[in-house]
Amino acid sequence: MKKFLSVFIAVISAFIAIVRLSGYHFIFKAFALNIKKGPITPSSDDAEKFSSRSIPNKDPDPWQKSTSYNSTVIPETILKELKKTRASSLIVIRNNKIMHEEYWKNHNSSSLMNSFSMAKGILSLLVGCAIDDGYLQSEHQLLSSIFPSYKNSKYGKHLTLCHLMTMQAGLDWKEEYHHPFSENSKQYFVEDLAQQAFETECKEMPGQRYEYQSVAAQLLGLALRKATQKDLATYLSEKIWIPLGMESSAKWSIDKKGVEKAFCCIHATPRDFAKIGQLVMHNGYWKGKQIISEAYCKRMLTPTKINDAFGFTIWADDEDSLQYRFFYGFLGQFIIMIPEKQMVIVKTGFYNRLEVDKKKRPVQVKLFAEELSKIM
Repeated sequence: MKKFLSVFIAVISAFIAIVRLSGYHFIFKAFALNIKKGPITPSSDDAEKFSSRSIPNKDPDPWQKSTSYNSTVIPETILKELKKTRASSLIVIRNNKIMHEEYWKNHNSSSLMNSFSMAKGILSLLVGCAIDDGYLQSEHQLLSSIFPSYKNSKYGKHLTLCHLMTMQAGLDWKEEYHHPFSENSKQYFVEDLAQQAFETECKEMPGQRYEYQSVAAQLLGLALRKATQKDLATYLSEKIWIPLGMESSAKWSIDKKGVEKAFCCIHATPRDFAKIGQLVMHNGYWKGKQIISEAYCKRMLTPTKINDAFGFTIWADDEDSLQYRFFYGFLGQFIIMIPEKQMVIVKTGFYNRLEVDKKKRPVQVKLFAEELSKIM
């Protein structure tokens, strides 16, 4: 028994040493965080697992409820889909009022949900704000004008902010969510996001091919921080959270250096996510004020020639009679905008195996958009 124990300890020690030397020591942090604080995989309830920076609100302006609030019977097809994909919330806004609002799994209207990659779309909104404020020249500004080291890169010297937002950056990064040794897993738990992002080389000419890469959003966030000389959470509060009268303060997860996880992890209430959708659907206009340039918002929502289902980190579907745009986050987080119906749908959940179409769009979004727009 003693011999077996000695061998077991030796094997474990060797494994730990190999993991550390190979650069995957973040796995130990991930294991410790998850064992201590809930689910062992990323969750939309991750707000307390990581350090974060507050996104303060001011003078909350709550949504008004429709006279038919929660009176519409939700179709069985939708209910089955919500249950199957472990939904935590569903909100439907139409004509600036809440038509339907429902929560599951011990959540309520004040629960903070993890945006995951919906944060990438919000980051694109902040780029528009920074252009309006004069911090940035345009979305076509070279990244090398902010980080000069990219001038020395064969392909990186051509990289623009637009390439980062449209996922045409040509970076040496494989997007992978299903095993613990992937770059995405490392990105979620790593202590220095900037180091990881800057060490990711450009492998090909930007603007030639669509390839979804979360590190592109992290580079964009770092560029915004440097250009504005402000934390992303602070800038988001100033430009969107306060002007929109968000109902609650939010949180943005940060690494050990105090840098926001720009590729994900804005923790906010579904009601406030709905306000983001309303702002974008109205091309940056909010209650008598142009919060973000209308022209920029229209460009942001316009699909690229390379991928006609994707704009500035906003997804699109123009292929049917009902056209819509949506923010999309891991585990099934959506902000769906349907201009024709003046409708915004927010759904959050915990399911990472959503069926997608040939353009990688969740089929669930189409179902929600088509079915809910008929009955609300």
